[in-house]
Amino acid sequence: MLKKIALSIALIIVIVAAFLYWLITSIMPSSTVESIEEISPQQISYIANGLEQSRGKILAVVTSTDMMGSTGKKTGYELTELSRAYYVFTSNGFEVDIASPKGGEPPVVIDDDDMAEFDFAFLNDPLAQQKVQNTLAMKDVNASEYEAIYFVGGKGAMFDFPENKHIQQVVRELYESGKTVAAICHGPAALVNVKLSDGSALLANKTVSSFTNDEELFLIPDAADVFPFMLETKLREQGANIALGKTYLRQVSHDNNLITGQNPWSIWKTAELIIKQIGYEPISRKISANERTVTILNQYHNLGFDNAKQQLSTFNSNPLTPIDKELIAVHGVVAVMSGEFANAFNFMRLLHSTRS
Repeated sequence: MLKKIALSIALIIVIVAAFLYWLITSIMPSSTVESIEEISPQQISYIANGLEQSRGKILAVVTSTDMMGSTGKKTGYELTELSRAYYVFTSNGFEVDIASPKGGEPPVVIDDDDMAEFDFAFLNDPLAQQKVQNTLAMKDVNASEYEAIYFVGGKGAMFDFPENKHIQQVVRELYESGKTVAAICHGPAALVNVKLSDGSALLANKTVSSFTNDEELFLIPDAADVFPFMLETKLREQGANIALGKTYLRQVSHDNNLITGQNPWSIWKTAELIIKQIGYEPISRKISANERTVTILNQYHNLGFDNAKQQLSTFNSNPLTPIDKELIAVHGVVAVMSGEFANAFNFMRLLHSTRS
């Protein structure tokens, strides 16, 4: 019996190793891609051709926390969750101020694997860098100056957003005046303790999305001990109705003037919904390879393999609409690690289709 168990375990290890090797070789680039690390905002047509007239101001809020509790692990705000929304706002005619609980220069998390042209452009943008290195302190924010507030994610938000009285005051003022309140990923932590003027919880009976318990625990198994609370659980405790998307895929909730996104894959839609909620139609934007791939993966989960493959074929037929092979591979790895071998096999088939 023990011999059979050992052989079974060995076989699984071999299969998983072979699968991971196949995934890695499948996403190897077929040609050299020119570095975009030095790109400037004006080299991106969406930004260069953005609206020049002023439509008002939007406040983006980032965390001041640089450490995950007592773990000793560094954290901060997620660069991509600020940079991409920042350029949606500015390209659509809005001035963006950046604030944090403490003010000054906040800690930032830069994931090299996630960096794309808008993110490098943000790092090379003198005005954006001046703002993010000298953030306003929340205590100095005048809510009446803004059409919307947008809470950027990053695990640090779990520690200094929830109990900040100045955040709560600004959110209450904006929400009750009909202005837009929005948050992405861990950003909804800013909303968990907000009370309206009548004493009710802002989140009561609101439909919201945030980084989910499953997403959190997959990356940090002891998350319940690391963070003050599990965000999804806390939102439910405050009376929110949670709209759960698939793990690490796009999910955005729009409940009147409250807009929330589940994770970094929800940034673009969240930012453009903010523009719509304020009262404007977002200007046209070239959809990124990452967004196309998220569409394919969502169609796989919602409509099945054949539908996803058909969508992939449509993108493959046009060289101007590339997809993100690495993202499909990542979901394949997640499926293997989660024991969802049927899904992993189908992701392998989708990757194979990208070669055609």
